[in-house]
Amino acid sequence: MNRSVTHEEIETFWRDGVVCLRGILDPSVLAAMEPAVSALVDTPELADLSAMGDALAAGGQDVLREAGAVRTGRFISGVDHWRSHDEFRSFACDSALPAAVGALLRASSLRLWEDSVLAKEPGTVDRTAWHQDLAYFHADGDQVCTTWCPLDVVTSDSGAVQFVVGSHRWEDVHQPNLFVSTMVIPGTEGSAMPDIDALAAAGDIEVVSFDTVPGDVTVHHARTVHGAGPNTTDRWRRAISVRYCGDDVRYRMRPGAPRKAHHDGVEDGDVLTDPDTPLVWSR
Repeated sequence: MNRSVTHEEIETFWRDGVVCLRGILDPSVLAAMEPAVSALVDTPELADLSAMGDALAAGGQDVLREAGAVRTGRFISGVDHWRSHDEFRSFACDSALPAAVGALLRASSLRLWEDSVLAKEPGTVDRTAWHQDLAYFHADGDQVCTTWCPLDVVTSDSGAVQFVVGSHRWEDVHQPNLFVSTMVIPGTEGSAMPDIDALAAAGDIEVVSFDTVPGDVTVHHARTVHGAGPNTTDRWRRAISVRYCGDDVRYRMRPGAPRKAHHDGVEDGDVLTDPDTPLVWSR
């Protein structure tokens, strides 16, 4: 790490459900990941969520897009690149990131849940729907979080992530959606996501966002409600997102949520073990 995580940052994470760790990573670490991320573009490892949005719109579903804008870019995303790419495994497991997260979570050990590439090309009109990461995870516990590590300068007009302050303390885990639409994944459980935009406009909730540069890392609790706007700029918005679990996390199989191959061999209450959730840090 460029520096240690501060007491104030730890307190902010647990109070607000999100914190921005300014300059926590050396920017050269992110620059070194650019070739690995670029190599995934236009491969089957990254799903074209904008194309999925086109299909949903053609079927009459509501799709979250900038009104009147013409789409010239794509929202693309992939998951579990650490399993087949040494660069991603090293970033998720061997960089300074796990130590920073371990400090934030007040954990004595930390396991990798998954990594993800999230990119919005210039001219991407798709919004990222409000959601909670935990709704997609077959896990339960309080020490679950998502890191968001930008490879580019990210601002509100290029699609900076927005977070609902304190929503990690909400009682419900809401039904997961399809990211570019409020349409929920069929067969999933949970209550409906409230109208976050209306609540924010009424002043009933607080929404925060962070302009970031490579080396900054946002970390949010897996229960924290978050979303993102379109990328209306002429530059990329690329990020590597890594999700980690601390000591108290156990498997909890959530009906309808996407499953990984190893989930067929686990039951509710099982502890996370190697090799599918490798230990990446301990005190």
